[in-house]
Amino acid sequence: MVTMSNSDFRDRNRPLGSRPSGATPDDEVPVHGTRRSSLAMVPIAIFMCLAQTSFAAARYGSSDPQFLWFMFSTLAAIPSGLLLLARDRHPEAVFWGSCALVIAFPFDSMLALMAMTSLLARRSSRAVTVRAIAAGGAIALIAQLRDALNPPDASLWHVFFAKPHTGGNTGTPIVMMVGETPIIITAAIAALISTAIAALVGLHLRSKAIAASAEAKADAATNQAHTLQANLNNQQLADAIAAEAHDTLAHSLSLLALNASALQAESDKLRTMAQSGEHSIHVHADSIAQQAQQIRRQAAGALDEAHTIIDMLRHPEQAYVQLAPSEDTALTRESLNALITDARQAGMRVDTWIDIQQLSELDENLGKIAYRTIQEGLTNARRHAPDAPVALQIDALPRVGVHIHISNPLTAGEHARPDRTGNGLTGIAARIHSAGGTCAYGADEQGVFHIDARLPWIRNGAEQQPNVAGLA
Repeated sequence: MVTMSNSDFRDRNRPLGSRPSGATPDDEVPVHGTRRSSLAMVPIAIFMCLAQTSFAAARYGSSDPQFLWFMFSTLAAIPSGLLLLARDRHPEAVFWGSCALVIAFPFDSMLALMAMTSLLARRSSRAVTVRAIAAGGAIALIAQLRDALNPPDASLWHVFFAKPHTGGNTGTPIVMMVGETPIIITAAIAALISTAIAALVGLHLRSKAIAASAEAKADAATNQAHTLQANLNNQQLADAIAAEAHDTLAHSLSLLALNASALQAESDKLRTMAQSGEHSIHVHADSIAQQAQQIRRQAAGALDEAHTIIDMLRHPEQAYVQLAPSEDTALTRESLNALITDARQAGMRVDTWIDIQQLSELDENLGKIAYRTIQEGLTNARRHAPDAPVALQIDALPRVGVHIHISNPLTAGEHARPDRTGNGLTGIAARIHSAGGTCAYGADEQGVFHIDARLPWIRNGAEQQPNVAGLA
């Protein structure tokens, strides 16, 4: 019988350079014998070989020439058991060598069956499995029948079926309780059962090692996926912060620049009037004061926005909360009126057509994207055509979605530049596309620049894929 515990083997990741000879990457199973299992297997194999040899030699005297052969076999039993120590690197060679030793010497089949278990645990090839089980079964059958066919006083199997207190050193001839046939049949059945147990142990250890290896690979793949997802989320967050910085700061700074230009113009008028002695200087002085107040307010707003962006960079874990839609960036009449009023106070001429309905049902993220689109359109017009009138059309209806159209004539210098659009419109278009909408922009043949954006109508609470870019 072969008995082995699961502690006989444990998993090990081998470097490619240490792959055992005769193994392919597909056939090799990452199994490694422990020191504790070796301390159990080697002595047991040696003991069984010595026991079988000693019983077989019992019928020969010291003067018999065959006795010398059994003495040599006894000496060979010790290094034969040590052969199992090489089962990790050369499992096939150890198995076939053990089979040859059991056939050549009067050894027990335990040595070959242990080697078979080791081989089955370390090789997953079907051909190797079939050959090993067939050869191991044949060797076990030969070894056990060889012992059962020996004379009663030279057979281990006969000892099991002998009457108590007979044979051996009792001085009484050995008396059998059964005939030779039951002994032979029992030996054959035991050989087959021990082969089956050894094979099942080896296959179990193999499947356990393969499952552990697959689990390790799955864990590694999961960890890699988590790392990639974290990197993707970080990149998306960085893009969202960058878009937020562009949308807010660019809008505020463009208003600031426009008001600064108006202030300079008023200052020039005031200087001219002072030189000519006109008495309406105080009117222009009030206008300058109002412009200065407007610049101060816008500069303070731009500073607050810059602090917000810096705070998001310092605390990225809170950035998602800060990037979430708010009342200031929602597509409402109040936010739109504030946006258009700021533009008009800065000197822009904005003609509007606004038809919005049931905005409370519109998804907040879509509302923010629409708001940022309008904001970027006005900012783009101020930057490239500060004195041109701007036409703004907004339609937000459940049956048609959200439609935004912004147009303004270009100056001669801007019309001649085909690459006048910057990253702002590109980023807005990307966010609109990510939300399932469309965005087109460019100048027509009459030199009028158009921005046309369409977004689907998605109700609040509707299931949709999260999109970090949409937060910006």
